[in-house]
Amino acid sequence: MNSILSRANSLFAFSLSVMAALTLGCFITTAFKDRSAPVRLHVSRILLKNVEDFTGPRERSDLGFITFHITADLENTFDWNVKQLFVYLSAEYSTKNNAVNQVVLWDKIVLRGDNPKLLLKDMKTKYFFFDDGNGLKGNRNVTLTLSWNVVPNAGILPLVTGTGRVSVPFPDAYEITKSY
Repeated sequence: MNSILSRANSLFAFSLSVMAALTLGCFITTAFKDRSAPVRLHVSRILLKNVEDFTGPRERSDLGFITFHITADLENTFDWNVKQLFVYLSAEYSTKNNAVNQVVLWDKIVLRGDNPKLLLKDMKTKYFFFDDGNGLKGNRNVTLTLSWNVVPNAGILPLVTGTGRVSVPFPDAYEITKSY
């Protein structure tokens, strides 16, 4: 006869094996699902300033301000294995110093049960849009993209990019600030 401890150990090991198989089944049923969604982005205002950068050498850097609209329906992204979405708007551009610059401008966490339809108007950037030099002035190809990370109950964390993106030109002149 087996002792009580050996029976408890067998029961515990069997329970863990069953839970691992269920978790694997949970992952497999949603692993290959297409989680992309159509996105409409519109930029209504762009403002560019040349300000002193206090984080490094005392040089002046470009600071961009963008006002934008986002329309996206992320309802089909949610299923029973999705806990939340981390949605973010990023800007990608190139300068003479760096071939690729990527800056996150805005983000939002959409929980299961929240409204998955984004209808945002006249939004301003949540984070500063600094360039480490003067690469925004006169830049003709700053591309805004809405992307999201899917946070599942079980499985990998896929990074999904929305199907709509917009390229905007930045002004050739800085906005003059008044000092009093």
